[in-house]
Amino acid sequence: MKVLKQKRFRKTVRFYKACFAFREPFKVLCDGNFLHFALSQRLGSLQDALPSLLGAATKAFVTRCIIAELKQLGESFSGTLLAARRLEIAKLDRCNHEPFKSASDCLGAMVGDNNPEHFFIATQDAELRKRFCKVYGVALIFAKKNSLFLEPPSEWQQKFSRLSEAERMHVKEQELKIIDFRAMKKKEAELIQNLDDSNHGADHAEGVSHKVSSALAKEETFEQRRNLNVKERPVFKRKRAKGPNPLSCQKKQKKPVPGLGVDNHTSQTTPHTPSRRKRCRRRNRHNCSSGNIS
Repeated sequence: MKVLKQKRFRKTVRFYKACFAFREPFKVLCDGNFLHFALSQRLGSLQDALPSLLGAATKAFVTRCIIAELKQLGESFSGTLLAARRLEIAKLDRCNHEPFKSASDCLGAMVGDNNPEHFFIATQDAELRKRFCKVYGVALIFAKKNSLFLEPPSEWQQKFSRLSEAERMHVKEQELKIIDFRAMKKKEAELIQNLDDSNHGADHAEGVSHKVSSALAKEETFEQRRNLNVKERPVFKRKRAKGPNPLSCQKKQKKPVPGLGVDNHTSQTTPHTPSRRKRCRRRNRHNCSSGNIS
């Protein structure tokens, strides 16, 4: 799939998700002619083709009426019938038709006026696609040559989405009534409070005197606490940087050298003076013997 085509399809999917509340996994309702065309053009399994088209997980559905119609078409549609039976059957109250209806009528009953189940309709019928373009919230899929296409939203669907957005921006009548009712209640409460203040004007002086006495009592308690050196608020100690660990600051003790015994400490502190070697005088025995003879 080309990049521009893929971007266009993703934009269409986002439109249906934002305006008509389509959610993943997407549900795709396929009719018989779409399955037959996809099988004849060798588009592969729909479980792989539909997710790549919509960019999300999908579930393909058929109805009992579509399977019954494929049975009536004979042996030429036997492969299409097997492919339809591999898909899930949409078990809804809208498809309890007895006797069975045609595929187009059954799809119209499944969609209804506003597509409450949020189906993507996959069909090759051009007239059926034109009819569903006038129903808001219906996304259409069709096959062409060797690829699948997602039809862009119609002008009627775009107009409906703009109108619904404008309605959401305005305040509803029920909300206006609630706002007016709350404002009226607030005014009534203010009027009652003003009447109470005017009726209790005589008690105003007594209330003022009570407030003054309470303020004086608070000042007295404050003076008493200050004389007792009682703090009103707890004072927390600030965490300051601590010094190094004194145990880690001790000097290293020198290890004793084995074999030196008790005088190890003294031998290490005093410098070692090497002992001089005694010089031995060598005598010539031959000379001594000759001197003695003479």
